[in-house]
Parts: sequence; C-alpha cells; structure tokens
Amino acid sequence: MLKPVANKLAAAWKRMRDYDPERDYLNSARDLIDLERRQREIDRGKFRHSGYGY
Repeated sequence: MLKPVANKLAAAWKRMRDYDPERDYLNSARDLIDLERRQREIDRGKFRHSGYGY
C-alpha cells in the first residue's frame, strides 16, 4: 500500500531534480541565430533570481 505512494513521490522528486529551464529554453531554439540570442540572454541572467525578492 505504501509502495505505490513512495514510487510516485520518487518519480516526482526525480522530475523536479532533473528540470533545467535553461536547457529547455535552448532546445526550443528554431535556428542558429535564435540559439545564439538565447545563449546571450542566459549569460545576461535571464534565469537568475533577483536579490530583491520580487
């Protein structure tokens, strides 16, 4: 009875741990120019959290 719940919990934890928004964003680029623009956006801090709590 507890095993299915533990399996679901482990699967959910693995999805959260493996989630990489930067990689997903780069993988959705349409062409090389779009990919380079997205890389520059990431380098500028697109996915960094601001220190102000907003």
